[in-house]
Amino acid sequence: MSVQELVVRRGRRSGVTTMVAVHSRTLGPAVGGCRFKVYPGIHDAIDDVLRLSSAMTRKCAVAGLDFGGGKSVITLESLPTPRQRREILLDHADLIASLDGAYLAGPDVGTGPDDMLVLRERTPHVFCVPEEHGGTGSSSGPTAVGVLAALRAGAKTVFGDDEMKGRKVVISGYGSVGAHLATDLVAQGAEVIVSDVDERRLLAAEEQGLGWVHPERVFGIEAEVLIPAAVGGVFGPATEVKAPLVVGPANNQLTEDAVADGLADRGVVWVPDFVASAGGVVYTLGREAENLTHAEALARVERLESTTRQILDAASANGTTPLAEANALAEARLTAGAEPRTPPPREPRTAA
Repeated sequence: MSVQELVVRRGRRSGVTTMVAVHSRTLGPAVGGCRFKVYPGIHDAIDDVLRLSSAMTRKCAVAGLDFGGGKSVITLESLPTPRQRREILLDHADLIASLDGAYLAGPDVGTGPDDMLVLRERTPHVFCVPEEHGGTGSSSGPTAVGVLAALRAGAKTVFGDDEMKGRKVVISGYGSVGAHLATDLVAQGAEVIVSDVDERRLLAAEEQGLGWVHPERVFGIEAEVLIPAAVGGVFGPATEVKAPLVVGPANNQLTEDAVADGLADRGVVWVPDFVASAGGVVYTLGREAENLTHAEALARVERLESTTRQILDAASANGTTPLAEANALAEARLTAGAEPRTPPPREPRTAA
């Protein structure tokens, strides 16, 4: 699944470099969030947009969406003023418009519904503008619903049931999705501990009665469930994970695909991030592209539980990993251009 198109352009208003990667349009127009952040250099931004667009292809395919994968990045050297931010967004909107519908943008790290409204001034190919302007607004809530659906499937595989009462859950990243997850899991009776690089978020968590730890300690906590809900690249070959189940919305959690084998060898069930994080895009496209009701779109998000169970069951039956089975499911749909189906068995994975 190689990238179809990468467009990098310096904005005429701002002078800031923005880019769009269209990874696949096999199933339909490419969709993916617009990331707005400071990068060490241009090549770091390009690497990021390519990785993220590939993950979006797999996310859409596994979720059964008639859309391909894409991503866009606005690469900054420093944080802009409000006026500069608007100019940067308008420049990025011009780049999106030049692709004539091949790529459809939504919010991502560093952007939100109000930013999508600025993009829409120059291009109609935008999702998740504020509700008062006809969009679905933030997708954080549906993303959390999807994570919880995947978590239920994972819990049944690891623990035999999806009961969260009395179980310790660590959430790494207490942003909008992490906060939604914490609230729901506490309501289910779980013991929730959160972590975040932003001290203000930790204070907010403490005020809500949650336990918290600093990020450097988060993977050292003995727990039943670990939920990565912040940045990607957190699991490498030497990363020690002390929870038997890992499922969360952070994108590109593994530094390389081979890490999935190492986690499995150590008895950790890792639900692929592009499966667990699909709730937001499933909901948004259902509402805005297909005019589904809120209830109908959420029902589609809930189906991620059965998709996750299918992947985990196949990994167990075939002696492979959840990542291998999720990739096979995506490839099967991309090849057939049809609804996801169970791929044929493959050779069992050999433990390291």
